[in-house]
Amino acid sequence: MSLQLSRREILVAGAAAAVAQLPDAGISSLAAAAAVTQSPTVGVSTLGFGDYTNEELAKELAKNNIHTIQLFLSQKDSNYWVYNGRNDLSVMDAPRCRDIADIYKSAGIRIHSIGVYTNLIHGDAGERKANLEYFDAMFRVGDAMGVQTFITEAGHYEPHESAPGIPYHFREEVWKQMVDTGRDLADMAERYDATVLFEPFYRGFLASAKRVRLFLEDIGSSRVRALLDPANLIEINDLEEMFAQLAPFIDCLHAKDRKLHVDRGVAAGLGDLDYGKFTALAAKHVPHAPFILEYVGGPDYKQALDVLQRAINAQEP
Repeated sequence: MSLQLSRREILVAGAAAAVAQLPDAGISSLAAAAAVTQSPTVGVSTLGFGDYTNEELAKELAKNNIHTIQLFLSQKDSNYWVYNGRNDLSVMDAPRCRDIADIYKSAGIRIHSIGVYTNLIHGDAGERKANLEYFDAMFRVGDAMGVQTFITEAGHYEPHESAPGIPYHFREEVWKQMVDTGRDLADMAERYDATVLFEPFYRGFLASAKRVRLFLEDIGSSRVRALLDPANLIEINDLEEMFAQLAPFIDCLHAKDRKLHVDRGVAAGLGDLDYGKFTALAAKHVPHAPFILEYVGGPDYKQALDVLQRAINAQEP
């Protein structure tokens, strides 16, 4: 009888054998073998589930084996979500925050990160200060929930000018302003032992993978890193370019899609993003980074999950 092993089985056996040579191996050999073949974490953004309460959403995701979320305060019983601005979070005191976190924890779901997405590029210094204070309030929410990772974009702002010129987000003085704001944010994050991940978008300040890298290098803090959403950059960068520029900074990945030359994003599998290549490059460069499904809700998240999972499974040995 011939015995054939898959690549996965060979890797597991090899890892176990290697660790077994170490003193006191025992259970450690099994852990090492499992680490070699561990699949990446797959989670869901809660932003598309505004018609669910937190408890309803926790039950829905848990029964479909989703155990990681990126939390947006957008559910029916905690709807404080504002894009590119801010909201009053005074009712989100520590007990309320802990109650929400416990709902997910009780369902076996981890809150990986919290979405903020306030406007950090606003031309008015008072508005930027107020938005940084809003970010501080979100840090306090996360601290009460036991969450230390926060997601944002640079924000969008256009001054009222009659004459055409260089777009506001590409002006020299705005670059310097944004770096200063990023450093202020890093100092705030330090106080909460938190990390802020900036997400690029091709029609804004962080318009390319290279520009994100240069921005993070200028800030120069381990508290400010990157979330890569390749659907936001496929108009500008190839996937290989994105990972070549940003791999050392990436701590999270958004899994959505977009048609080329089309502004609107869509669920995974409905656009032009090569999910096979995306997941292969992620496995090579950032295996620690979770995939978070975005632009999905109750009707379509299972379909998008299937697209992503099949692409990931195709990369596994």
